[in-house]
Amino acid sequence: MLLLAPTPAPSGPGIVITTPDVTQSCKTDALCSRVFELTDNQWLANSSYVVIVKPLRIIGIILAAMLLRWLLHRAISRLATSTSRAAMPALLKPLKERTTPAAEEGQFIPERRRQRAEAIGSVLRSFVTAVVFTMAILLVMGELGFNLAPLLASAGIVGVALGFGAQSLVKDLIAGLFMLLEDQYGVGDTVDLGDAVGVVESVGLRITTVRDARGVLWYVRNGEILRVGNKSQGWAMVVIDIPIGFVNSEQAVAVLRTAAQSVAEQPEHATEFLEAPDVIGVETLTVDGATIRTIAKTTADGQVGVQRDLRRALTEALETSGLSQKIAASRMLPRPASPYSSAAGERGGEPGGAT
Repeated sequence: MLLLAPTPAPSGPGIVITTPDVTQSCKTDALCSRVFELTDNQWLANSSYVVIVKPLRIIGIILAAMLLRWLLHRAISRLATSTSRAAMPALLKPLKERTTPAAEEGQFIPERRRQRAEAIGSVLRSFVTAVVFTMAILLVMGELGFNLAPLLASAGIVGVALGFGAQSLVKDLIAGLFMLLEDQYGVGDTVDLGDAVGVVESVGLRITTVRDARGVLWYVRNGEILRVGNKSQGWAMVVIDIPIGFVNSEQAVAVLRTAAQSVAEQPEHATEFLEAPDVIGVETLTVDGATIRTIAKTTADGQVGVQRDLRRALTEALETSGLSQKIAASRMLPRPASPYSSAAGERGGEPGGAT
């Protein structure tokens, strides 16, 4: 479309004034003809596509991109909100459920789901924003007359170069995304990542930070994590082995079972025991005597406190019942004060006694 500005009519004899026929130039363009009819302006009619259509199309592209981004963000936010409920969200049902029915009734699992969904939602919202606005910018540049073929070719070359040069970065990002989707661990979990063992303080797409027992903060790249041992997910098992020497094992089992049951009946531990503690009996037998094992299935958060209270209660029960003195006595090796003698003869100076 040619931009024709109105030509002023010069004055003077012998000068012929020629004015373009707007009707003929606009007869194939309905917009041009309509604008000329409404405004009776030749330049505006011939420039109607550039002045009116292109700006409107660019504004329409921007508004459509903003609307699409808002709708997608709203859908992602609603999905993230639904995960705070006790029931598994529909879109997450194919994923493996890692909790027991007893733990599902508490508030810890929905909170974990909420944190997990917020992290995934944040990543998805950022991805949607980048994709939608990138497409909108390309469409706007096309409307402005830019040749997008060299630009797309250059972007492809840069993408290939980045793919080869930043393989570790891409590996970390993909591993972090799958870690969030699979809910391998979250903030506050006690994990074993190999070299780093401690409490997770932050989880990102590229880096996971873990604080160990000595206070050292470890920055672990997600792509370098080959295995994860999560000590805070679902339930935990308390295992306590107590050596009893050579005392009566049945009597020791009865005393320990009573003490373990008393700990389970305490109000502060009412919600931490998923199953009643059990003294399963003699676990090992060595030259020092027998070892009795006590087990208890607890929540992951209550494992440490339950384990300490069980050890204290079992130790006090052995002391109260008098078995601790018998255990100590069974480990003492008697030695006679005088040298060994026999009816066949005496070997003075040789120590005697049991060995």
